[in-house]
Amino acid sequence: MSGEHVKEINAPDFAQVVVQRSHDVPVVVDFWAEWCGPCRTLGPLLEKLADEYAGAFELVKVDVDANQALAQQFGVQGIPFVMAFKGGQPANEFTGALPEAQVRAWLDTVVPSRLDLAIDEARTAMLDGNDARAEELLRAVLEEKMDHEEAATALASLYLAQGDNSRALDALAPLAPTAEVERLRATARLTGSDGEDVAALSAALEADPEDDSTRLDLGRALAAQAEFEPALDHFLAVARKKNQRLDEARSAMVDIFEVLGPDHPLSLTYRRQLASVLY
Repeated sequence: MSGEHVKEINAPDFAQVVVQRSHDVPVVVDFWAEWCGPCRTLGPLLEKLADEYAGAFELVKVDVDANQALAQQFGVQGIPFVMAFKGGQPANEFTGALPEAQVRAWLDTVVPSRLDLAIDEARTAMLDGNDARAEELLRAVLEEKMDHEEAATALASLYLAQGDNSRALDALAPLAPTAEVERLRATARLTGSDGEDVAALSAALEADPEDDSTRLDLGRALAAQAEFEPALDHFLAVARKKNQRLDEARSAMVDIFEVLGPDHPLSLTYRRQLASVLY
């Protein structure tokens, strides 16, 4: 056994050296035995890779003969048995002396990539209030992989916090419509009316209750201030007219549902009412 990123432990050390440590860096556990021929092939390969990866993961070796209860706890039935831990939990595993190429491919599912590390650095920069550095890092990731969802959603969130809704939507444009992406898109559309004069719009609507354009503007302004229930009431009122503004009102309501989530009481109530209008 060699290398600063390789340790040999027994059961009493497992909680600290593996489980606790895996909150900071992925830990790969090699369950092995002296008499096991394949272990003598795989073990040195894992040690070499631990040194090569230079701290991107840590390798912990556990002799199953000396730690039978621990091996049973993790369901070790054949050796070598390799298990990765991340965030205090088992993350991936394999059995047998795989070829180096397959072990490297397996490690790619465990070890953060260069792009992942850049995103982690960007999130740290955001927490430190260094938005410029965070934006620089995230944009660099997207220049390399324009549809990297984690980078794009992080950048969109940064722009939304700055009130730059247009750039947030641009960052999200290349992405497939996952739940998080759609939530952020809806948030960007809804908060685009932030700063509108709700009192003035309310007065204008009171003067002309049939003015659908003003009612929609008021709904958007309320939604931008997270006054979702009155906003939904205004959008629903327009939708019930089933005129040329119906799709506009429907889209605004759907955006609110995306932001609140499908199980929110307002989403459940108003989605049913919108459905009764549409169908």
